[in-house]
This record gives sequence, C-alpha cells and structure tokens, in this order.
Amino acid sequence: MAELVITPISSKADRAAFVDLAYRLNAADQNWVPNLRSEEISKFTPGKNPYFDHAKVQLFLARRGGRVVGRISAHIDELALKQPVEQGMGPGTGNWGAIEAEDEETAGALIAAAEGWLREQGMTRVVAPMNLSVWEEPGIQVLGHDHPPMVMMAHHNAAYQGWIERAGYGRVKTLRTFDLDIRQDFPPLIRRIVASGEKNAKIRIREVELKHFGRDAAIICDILNDAWSDNWGFVPFTPREIEYTGKALKPLVHPGLIRIAEYEGEPVAFMMTLPDLNGVQMRVNKRNGKPSLLGLIRLLLWLRKPRPAEMRVPLMGVRKKLQSSRLASQLAFMMIEYIRREALETFAAKRAEIGWVLEDNQGMVAIADAIGSKVNREYAVYDKAL
Repeated sequence: MAELVITPISSKADRAAFVDLAYRLNAADQNWVPNLRSEEISKFTPGKNPYFDHAKVQLFLARRGGRVVGRISAHIDELALKQPVEQGMGPGTGNWGAIEAEDEETAGALIAAAEGWLREQGMTRVVAPMNLSVWEEPGIQVLGHDHPPMVMMAHHNAAYQGWIERAGYGRVKTLRTFDLDIRQDFPPLIRRIVASGEKNAKIRIREVELKHFGRDAAIICDILNDAWSDNWGFVPFTPREIEYTGKALKPLVHPGLIRIAEYEGEPVAFMMTLPDLNGVQMRVNKRNGKPSLLGLIRLLLWLRKPRPAEMRVPLMGVRKKLQSSRLASQLAFMMIEYIRREALETFAAKRAEIGWVLEDNQGMVAIADAIGSKVNREYAVYDKAL
C-alpha cells in the first residue's frame, strides 16, 4: 500500500479538493445532505467566512499515492480563548473539525496532524470536533443515522465515533435534537399558560419585520449573546458574523416563523424557526453539491413558497435576568405555540425539530418534554489534553 502523506493545504486547488472529498466519501449515504458546493467553499475561505476574522485556521489533506483520502481542519478561536475554562473553552484550548476519512488509519493520522499543529501554536488542550465554530456544526453524530438531518445540522459516518474515541478522546458533552409532531395540540397545562400570557398587557409576541430585517437580526443576536453567555461552549457572535449569517439565512426567513417577545416594551426573548432546506436540497442537488439548471429553478421556487415544509428551531433564548422565572417559560411556550400554528396553517408542516440542546440544559429539556417531543439525534463533543 502506498504511503499516507498529510500536508497543509497551500492553494485554491487544495481547498477545492478539501471540500470535494466530503461529496465523494458520502455519495452512497442516502441520509447525507449535499449542501451547495459554493457555500462549502465560502465556509472554508478566509475573507468570506467572518470566523476567520478571529480565528487561526489550518486545513490538512491526506493523500495516498497522490489520491486524496482524508481531510481535517485545525483552528484556534481567539474569542474562545477568552472564555472561562469552566464553560468548556478558555485559555490553551484549540479545536479541530470537518473530519472526513476513508479509513481509521487515515483518520488517526489526520487527528495527530491537527494536534501537532495546535501544540506548535501553544495549545494544551483540544475540544473537538468543531466545524468550524460552536455555532456551525459542533460534535460528531452518535445517534440518529437512520434519517437525514435538518437544515444547519450535520450527518456523519457512524464509524467516526469509534475512530475518535480510539484516538484518546473522552466525551465532554452531548448535544441533542428533539422531534415534535406539531399536528397535535399541546397539553391542557401548556394551553392555559399560553392563554394566561395572552391576557397580560405587558407581553407582546411579534413577528420579525422583513423591511427591518437588519434591526431585528441585531436584536435577536443581542438577546442570544446575553441568553447563552453562561452556556457550555459559548463564544460571542460578532457584528460581522451577524451580518454574514443574516444574509445566508434571509432566503429562509418567514416573519411568522421567527418571533420576538417583548415585556413592557423591551425585547427579552426570541425563537427562530426555519423551513427545512435539507429536504429540498436532497431532491434537487446532485451528490457533488452542484444542482442542475432545473434543480436550481426548483430550489428557487421552493424558497419563494416552501410548502409543504418541515420545520427546525435552531435557536431560542431568554435574557439572563428572566431565566428560571415563570415568565421565561411562559414566553417560550407562547412563541412555540404561535409558530406551531403558523407552520401548520401556512406551510402545511407535520413535524418540527428543536435543537441542538445541551443534555444538561434543564430548562430547555423541561420545555421539550412538556410539549411531548422526543430525542431523535445526538452529537458528541470530545476533549483531550495535548
């Protein structure tokens, strides 16, 4: 067998090879979603993805006999280094992610290369996988490989879990998604909580306004940075990332699916729901991430009127000063119920997915349980001393 060679990428062609490998290795997996190739190239390109504004990133390729057989990213987020150690990141903590490999030998060599680069940069610990930041695709999938992920979630080769663990990594966190049949009314207690909130003149649950999308996106991100600031793995969203993410998500934004809760006129909570783009991408994108002209037209038409469409709730948050209060749960249930009605009536949705949610986030887990949702996927995040 030819020698395995690991090299840092050094050209535009290398970056293209880095992206294209994922399409080739996952082509036969019917539950893997081929994202648009142009978006994947942008994700890993300095100057396009604002993650690179505050992070040092090195991409690696593995070749055997000149053929690309694996990839990995190694990165150090300067914002993550400033976080408290007890929240998961902190000084001396680097990351790797975006791993794809033909076999365990290749995966092990790639992980060792990423660890070596992190050591050279002065890191003493690694938390992985992160692709690239905790806001994008954290963790490796360990449950739910029998169905495709929803928008902005990853699907991984089931063998990767064992390869990572045998490389000396121990699980530090489990992230979960919850599946919900939204055709069913919520239990009587939840309905009473919502009805009570509707009688409270101090509460207003409003839709985002497309004509003021930049303003509302900034409000949501301000609440998000406050609400999540004590969570494990938290790294603040920057203004450039707000702009970048808002632009990327705007085609999926429908006002009735994204709500901001105001209390006495102050925005204090939000809930973001997106139609599941993955479902249509699996139908129109080729396995190489390049849709045909007809596929692109079908995608654009779906974006204009995504019906029927399943739903995903990627983010919600309540300002810290209200967390653990009855008002916080009431606002959450009101937003969930209003969005459930909109998803049913306007988008003919049957199910929704909530998450990811940290396994020990008792507040969110309690809400998920109260509305009758069930865990349908899990992702593991690992760490290791360097």
